[in-house]
Amino acid sequence: MSLSLQRFRKEAQTAIEDPVLQGALERATGDFRAKRVNLIGKLTAADEMRDHLKASRSASLGQLAEHLETFERNAEEAGAHVHWARNAQEAIRIMLEIAGQHGAQTVVKAKSMASEEIHLNQALLESGITPIETDLGEWIIQLADEPPSHIITPATHKTRQQVAELLSVEAGKTLSAEDIPGMTAEARRLLRQKFLTADLGFSGANLLVAETGSVVLVTNEGNGRMVTSLPPVHIALAGIERVVPTWDDAAVSLSLLARSATGQPLSIYTTAITGPARPGDPDGPQEVHIVLLDNLRAGLVGTPYEEILQCIRCGACLNVCPVYREAGGHAYNSPYSGPIGAVLTPLLFGLEEYEALPQASTLCHACTEACPARIDIPRMLLELRREQVDKRHLPWHERIMERFAAGVLASRPLYTFGASVLRVLQLPFARKGSIHLPPKLNPAGERKLPALGERSFRELWAAGEVKDDG
Repeated sequence: MSLSLQRFRKEAQTAIEDPVLQGALERATGDFRAKRVNLIGKLTAADEMRDHLKASRSASLGQLAEHLETFERNAEEAGAHVHWARNAQEAIRIMLEIAGQHGAQTVVKAKSMASEEIHLNQALLESGITPIETDLGEWIIQLADEPPSHIITPATHKTRQQVAELLSVEAGKTLSAEDIPGMTAEARRLLRQKFLTADLGFSGANLLVAETGSVVLVTNEGNGRMVTSLPPVHIALAGIERVVPTWDDAAVSLSLLARSATGQPLSIYTTAITGPARPGDPDGPQEVHIVLLDNLRAGLVGTPYEEILQCIRCGACLNVCPVYREAGGHAYNSPYSGPIGAVLTPLLFGLEEYEALPQASTLCHACTEACPARIDIPRMLLELRREQVDKRHLPWHERIMERFAAGVLASRPLYTFGASVLRVLQLPFARKGSIHLPPKLNPAGERKLPALGERSFRELWAAGEVKDDG
């Protein structure tokens, strides 16, 4: 995977010019924004809870190795098998070995961003194993052969008409886009047999509770519980930063997660899994395997980017980001999109491969204001931009232009002279307050640049034409 600045601009422009996509994005993100503001506003001591969450996440990362070892010990005492994966390749190898030991041919999957990160579905297919997404949004985009476009709602870019077309093909009959309950019932019917016949169930993990060795799943559908209880084997894949020391720490995360994500006091299904089924349990897997994924996460501890590991994957930053709300998730070409993805993706997959993402932000700080853990994403984006300059990742002509611009902006005489020259040079291209340049010469791509005024602010101020109302 990779994403050049030119490709991001092209993908974003295509998204902006798609009225159907723009309507779907605005309806979904707008609804989430309104619900979040309403629920957080009603929460007693919301600011104190957010401060506590940040302090708790920071403290957990400060003793990450200790908490992971405690989790491993308690999970194994409960009967689970814990595996350590340094990277995506090791995680895939471990899971394929488990599947091979049980002769698995079909895997039902709950929603998991970590599985998208390591391209698990592709690896399963290449090994002759059929993965079936059971989260409704994930299943929809699997039918469409598309990646997720949002951390929480992977099919947020799809309209109900597009969903009806996909489900009609799968069901072999025409389904009405106006009958949402009917489409849901048909999806339930189609997936139910998959649950009953699957050889293996796979899930991610929202939290790993060290004091009991429990895996916590947060979903809005019953599919997560079906995946983790009906098949004889359950595999949970979790990034190592998901660990929390105690259930008290987990409670704070859960209190803010659903409120920040979907505007609910608590998700409909919050499930704790501690080991396999015990004698007398009515259901549950015979084996539980937990794969702890590093994939460069441990290396971020103690660096300027450690704060990104505090993320609880609520998606609130995506819903308020002016770039994501226009460009959509697919423009990022990563499982992690929006502001959180603009930082996390270059750290996991290489800054040189994702040169565009540190630039894919207005640095407006809306993401920090919405984040339940108050993660300072703009600070880390600026740090990544600094790295790009230090490591000479930017194209040579951009480096020259930026050095030239920095020199002009640092010198008042040069800035004044340059502005006067540009006012003359822009005359053939300036119309109605904008500069109309050929696309190949326009540094802003398709967007029109504002024309310089006839006089600068300083000139207007000196002439007394700007009043100080303060």
